[in-house]
Amino acid sequence: MGATGGSTDSTDSTDSTDSTDSETSGAATEASATPRGRGPVVAALMLGMALAALDGTIVSTAVPQIVGDLGGFSVFSWLFSGYLLAVTVTLPVYGKLSDTFGRKPVLIAGIVLFLLGSLLCAGAWSMAALIAFRVVQGLGGGALQGTVQTIAADLYPLKERPKIQAKLSTVWASAAVAGPAIGGLLASYADWRWIFLINLPVGAVALWLVARHLREPSRTDPAARPRIDWPGALAIFGAGTLMLTALVQGGIAWPWLSAPSLALFGTSAVLVALTVVIERRAAEPIIPGWVWRRRTIAAVNLALGALGLLMVAPTVFLPTYAQSVLGLGPIAAGFVLSVMTLSWPVSAALSNHVYNRVGFRQTAIIGISLAGLILAAFPLLPYPGEPWQPALLMLLLGGALGLFQLPLIVGVQSTVGWSERGTTTASVLFCRQVGQSMGAALFGAIANTVLASRLGTAGDLDSVAHALADPSSLTAQASDHLRRAVDAAVDYVYLGAATAAGLALLVLVFVAPRRFPVLADPE
Repeated sequence: MGATGGSTDSTDSTDSTDSTDSETSGAATEASATPRGRGPVVAALMLGMALAALDGTIVSTAVPQIVGDLGGFSVFSWLFSGYLLAVTVTLPVYGKLSDTFGRKPVLIAGIVLFLLGSLLCAGAWSMAALIAFRVVQGLGGGALQGTVQTIAADLYPLKERPKIQAKLSTVWASAAVAGPAIGGLLASYADWRWIFLINLPVGAVALWLVARHLREPSRTDPAARPRIDWPGALAIFGAGTLMLTALVQGGIAWPWLSAPSLALFGTSAVLVALTVVIERRAAEPIIPGWVWRRRTIAAVNLALGALGLLMVAPTVFLPTYAQSVLGLGPIAAGFVLSVMTLSWPVSAALSNHVYNRVGFRQTAIIGISLAGLILAAFPLLPYPGEPWQPALLMLLLGGALGLFQLPLIVGVQSTVGWSERGTTTASVLFCRQVGQSMGAALFGAIANTVLASRLGTAGDLDSVAHALADPSSLTAQASDHLRRAVDAAVDYVYLGAATAAGLALLVLVFVAPRRFPVLADPE
């Protein structure tokens, strides 16, 4: 077999029993476009990814205007939580559907749902309605995120996949920089409803390009009637929704050990057990058992779950640190974070030169080892320090994580054929999203505990940050005391993120096979 990942990642005997003949034949018929015809499809993928990437950054800047118009300050966080829940719990379902019916109908349905949700959001008459319509957006966003990544792997052979993945990473980097500026301009000089209406022309172009230019192979047996595991899909949706709701709202809307938290976690556990029973009996399960039985896929799932966990430190807590401890404004604080999104795609684009020599696993080990050291170095920064110091660490962190994430995604997608790639990609993204939700809950609890111990009273990071935003209400001594408390809280969060990097490293060392069982590219 002519594996194209270099000699270091040829087929591994430990996983070869999991690869069926049908998968290999599926890989041989997966060419979705000729090299010359890829351009319009790639453009559609980048536009589709831009819809999902811009969503969070562009909406967050308009929250004050939205709340001022619609009210509902006590529940506005669900503008983001509701969207995140819908994206996360639908990823496995869309992954299976794309393997069953093809990528094109799933992607088209996702774009249409996202645009419908955007149009409804623009016409929302209350905060409750806006939250509900954001969930509709999220139902489309789940299809966008998973299916775009899968089609990218379908379009390109292994040697060329870093190119398309780097382009998609660039979309996320550009969104991190441009999103807040676009959202701020629209909210300030137009109306907050335009942050949703702007999705319509972008999505319409993506929809036209997909419908016109994306070509897919027909199923091996067109006469076979696809079977959809609807009970499994509903069980996964219910279990995921309850678990993520408990993680997102625990410690915020209610205490962790309160009746609502215990009820949500308990019911979620019951539904998880029910899901396992349903999936074992289903003819075509939404989450097949092989996703966790194959060492390569299970290891990548766990490693990228740890990535979602550790990413909470820079994306959620660094802006607060930059504003509360360093005294920067929102734009400058955003720049401290955005340098990470600039080095990440560059590192990812160059990672193929590393994994073609040493293999996917070893390249990811190098990346996550560097990331762990960089995260652990954050508490060593001087107080209060200079803005360039955390910015330099984030620049290095982006480079390290580019070496970690992309080889794992490209590698795991290359171990399966067309008929399993959607499910595999969705499982990886699902684990990363769940890790992110767990990280937000865990690190939020850590930060608030450190603050309480430093301040000698109950409090949370948001309230302290708001107090520091109005320095005239504090004495110099009180302000310095609060800043030091925030500095200590964020230091502990970064140590927790370094621990998550250590867990990912252990998974790669002890769970992942030394060589990924890469399938041959079609001739």
